Amino acid sequence: MNFPPPDALDLPESLREIRDDFLALNQSQKLELLLEFSENLPEVPDGMVADDEWEKVEECQSPVFIHVDTDTNPPHIYATAPREAPTTRGFASILVQGLQGLSKEDILRVPADFPHTLGLAESVSLLRLRGMSGMLWRIKRHIEDPAP
Repeated sequence: MNFPPPDALDLPESLREIRDDFLALNQSQKLELLLEFSENLPEVPDGMVADDEWEKVEECQSPVFIHVDTDTNPPHIYATAPREAPTTRGFASILVQGLQGLSKEDILRVPADFPHTLGLAESVSLLRLRGMSGMLWRIKRHIEDPAP
């Protein structure tokens, strides 16, 4: 089941462009684009995030970890995912790249159903889309209530 794209006003330009790129493709091309995103997940510089600052995304089948640096303005989002899990890694990359540089307010306004608007429901399981939704939820939670 595909959800209709959210109104253009609901998404920041960076996520709207990503969504529109996916929606313009057929299913096999969407998977290729997702693979490209997985290959372009920004690397986390050594020592940038302490081991105890990562949060495991329990909704994901693969080991994915998120960290949101809310001390910077705009916040900086980091994610790690194994190369052996290209779908999950691609989802993490979409969020890291699509949310980077956005204000806290803009990130909080991203609709919770954004992962479902990419048109991938025919190609990946709903469980995997739930994992991406879990990533987005955790990012927003860190922004709303940063850890002390």
